[in-house]
Amino acid sequence: MKKSNARKVTSARAASSASKVLRDGRTSKASKTAAGSALSQKPGKRKK
Repeated sequence: MKKSNARKVTSARAASSASKVLRDGRTSKASKTAAGSALSQKPGKRKK
């Protein structure tokens, strides 16, 4: 099976939710791992 070259990017809404999960002290380690993964796929802000 051929691997796709498409970049996976997290939406702004999903990134916001992931950020809330990371800031909440009551979430599980698995939840924080998934949230960190989602944020790592978020494109950074470009400098002008």
